[in-house]
Amino acid sequence: MERLPKWADLVLVPLVSLLLAAIIAAIVIIAIGQDPWEAITVMVQGSLMDGYGWGYTLYYATSFMFTGLAVTVAFHASLFNIGGEGQAQLGGLGVALACLFLPWPHWTLALLGATFAAALFGAAWAAVPAYLQAKRGSHIVITTIMFNYIASAVLIFLLVDVLRPDGQMDPATANFPEATALPTLNQIPVFNLFFTSKVPANVTLLIALAAAFGVWALLWRTRLGYSIRAFGKSEDAARYAGINPFKITMIAMLLSGALAGMMAINNVMGEAGRLLQNSASGAGFIGIAVALMGRNHPLGVVLAAILFGFLFQGGAELGMWTKIPIEMRVVVQGLVILFTGALDVMVRMMLTRIFAAFRGGRAAKGAV
Repeated sequence: MERLPKWADLVLVPLVSLLLAAIIAAIVIIAIGQDPWEAITVMVQGSLMDGYGWGYTLYYATSFMFTGLAVTVAFHASLFNIGGEGQAQLGGLGVALACLFLPWPHWTLALLGATFAAALFGAAWAAVPAYLQAKRGSHIVITTIMFNYIASAVLIFLLVDVLRPDGQMDPATANFPEATALPTLNQIPVFNLFFTSKVPANVTLLIALAAAFGVWALLWRTRLGYSIRAFGKSEDAARYAGINPFKITMIAMLLSGALAGMMAINNVMGEAGRLLQNSASGAGFIGIAVALMGRNHPLGVVLAAILFGFLFQGGAELGMWTKIPIEMRVVVQGLVILFTGALDVMVRMMLTRIFAAFRGGRAAKGAV
């Protein structure tokens, strides 16, 4: 059976999937009586053509990097963690508790403490589904989905009845102390050469990139990473080789939950400066699409996260400057997920046939 070259599998398949999604999105825009060229122009100009647009694109991308990496780590252990949304929300709770109840003298120490708290709370929320999967055989997809709803209910209760300041109407914590405020990219040397005005993207971007490198090093340069990938390829073979399924399941899910929880340092600590009711804003679910499009590789996740950051910021620009509804970005996201996930096999088969025909043509020409 013909197989695609590795470079085509890693680069060409996602690009073709993205192109097909863009074509279908253009047809949808035409169907609602709008101009697709105007749409792409507004999205590009509002997301990529100046520091302000890039600031928002990278802000969204930072959150998607964390949740995409969370899905990636679990996926390599053959675990489909759909609980990133709930784990990110509980990570936000950890950030809020760390920032509100511990006296931090400087943002650097506050960032370390909040990052640890976010990872701890996210990992703890992933631990129960992991244990149920490893010990009871409960399907990880079902339990992580259920825990998303439980996390939302727990957070609402705490924000309304426990953490909400007296006299405040909206369900949110008090503002974090000034010492915990994270510097935005326009306040960081070198970055401020491009970001000349205040943007929401902050120092958390650098942590997300470091986390991507750390995930790559873990999965492809350590014995633990090899065990995780071996277990994901074949549980029976891994068990025969002496790999403990319970241990790998727990470690992979704890790491996954910790990465999802760390998303909160970007939007809760870095942007909002307090914990709000819907702090995750759907980033946990978008992380699934980011991991799929990134081929479950940290570099691919970073690039896919920037793409989805572009879609988010570009979609907001569409809603502001055109008659195209902002919900169109949801349509585009759905199409990207459709072609990079559900129709991935179709795209792969199409490219495989093209490569096979090309090779056959070259072989026939050489024989003549």
